[in-house]
Amino acid sequence: MENLQQSDVIRIVALMAFSGTLIIYVETMIVPAIPVFITFFNTTYNNVSWILTAYLITGTVAAGIFGKLGDVYGKRKVFLILSFIYAVSVSFGGFARTLDELIVIRVIQGIGFGMYPLAYAIINDVVPKSKLALAQGLMSATFAVGAGLALVLGAYITETYSWQWSYHVMIPVSFLLFILSYFYLKDTVKPVKQKIDFLGIWILAASLVFFIFALSEGNTYGWLSPLIISLFLLSIGGFYAFVLHESHSEDAFIDMYLLKSKNILIANFVGLFTMAGMYFLLFTVPTLLQDPAPSGFGKSIFESGLIMLPATIFAMLFAPLAAKITDSKGPKVAMLIGLSVSSLAFLILLVDRSTVTDIIIAATILGSGFSFVLVGIINLLLISTPASRAGESTGMNTVFRELGMTIAPAVGGTLETMYSEHVIIGLIPYKFHGFPFIPVTYGFPSSTAYNFIYITGIIFILVAVLITTLVTGKIGDKNENI
Repeated sequence: MENLQQSDVIRIVALMAFSGTLIIYVETMIVPAIPVFITFFNTTYNNVSWILTAYLITGTVAAGIFGKLGDVYGKRKVFLILSFIYAVSVSFGGFARTLDELIVIRVIQGIGFGMYPLAYAIINDVVPKSKLALAQGLMSATFAVGAGLALVLGAYITETYSWQWSYHVMIPVSFLLFILSYFYLKDTVKPVKQKIDFLGIWILAASLVFFIFALSEGNTYGWLSPLIISLFLLSIGGFYAFVLHESHSEDAFIDMYLLKSKNILIANFVGLFTMAGMYFLLFTVPTLLQDPAPSGFGKSIFESGLIMLPATIFAMLFAPLAAKITDSKGPKVAMLIGLSVSSLAFLILLVDRSTVTDIIIAATILGSGFSFVLVGIINLLLISTPASRAGESTGMNTVFRELGMTIAPAVGGTLETMYSEHVIIGLIPYKFHGFPFIPVTYGFPSSTAYNFIYITGIIFILVAVLITTLVTGKIGDKNENI
């Protein structure tokens, strides 16, 4: 940090915030278009969930490997590579002609998500400890800023032009990130040379694919079918083999020593359950708003974006307060506040979601609580980790959070497909059994599906609360003493 001027620090933090905003924007602009994809590709909710799931699986692995690669080869070099891959994949997104093509593009796009944990690690390198919580709060606010822009601007582009143009307009913005990073991003921590555990990476990746595929397709093939049971068993065996391998590897992909640190382990699992809970809401609310009555409210893509906008605004507004509370009271208090507030959102949706106002209130409450949780998690993680391993630690945390984000659309898509009701969407002018027309129906998620989804979200949030209560130590100390 001695080699950086204050202007350099501000520029780097702003650049990392830009990267976070871009990534979240591109990912959130997909969410309101989920019903559009179902019609465009003539497919089911379960299949469309793979647009999110495929990206998240790749992003989960990428977050871990590139976080560590940043420590090994330099965060600037790795960030530049990822930003270029991301820009190229975004360039191809709008040209997908089939669902399979879009899923493949999303897989490649997921590699670029490795920038997100690297951004937190870079901020940790350049910002003085006295200002670190505030900088983390700014970075966390990019989730709200990116999501807010996507829900309004992205939804408007999708509805007015097409979902393809929502990708096309982001091509120059994505390459602008790469260009600015090339000129202004600097390395401030000396890389630590070591080997990369590619075997561990492949074991984890295969285990995740088996697990998520079984979770997503269980309803299609049958939960007790030989295929689904075999996939679950393979995933369990794979996760066990991964832990066993990492415990004995000198160059582990996920260092079990870091996981032995109680507070780091807590930050990781709270991140997993919190992100799963949040995505149970983000994945389902656009569908609930856009599906025709009586299944949904029949709103347009743009209208659903406006309805969700207050959630992102409040998340952004509460980020500085979350940073202040984290500084004064410690990350544990901030996390508990955020989780308690977020649980109210699911209770509101579970008890009464009969009006758009109910949804706006619930989404706004969730956004407000999320700021506290994320700022608390990142702060707890980084003040418990040596600076030389910040990239690895934040990457590992993102692996856990991405796993939670992957579980949510897989489970949500399964429940939406499993519990559906048929709604008349059109009429064929043809006499049939005394009727002057033939009704055309289509299956949409029923109230039962949403009830199960929000109950599951509440359970995940409550588990996160219980885990958070295990945080111990004094505020402000380092490495396991907070």
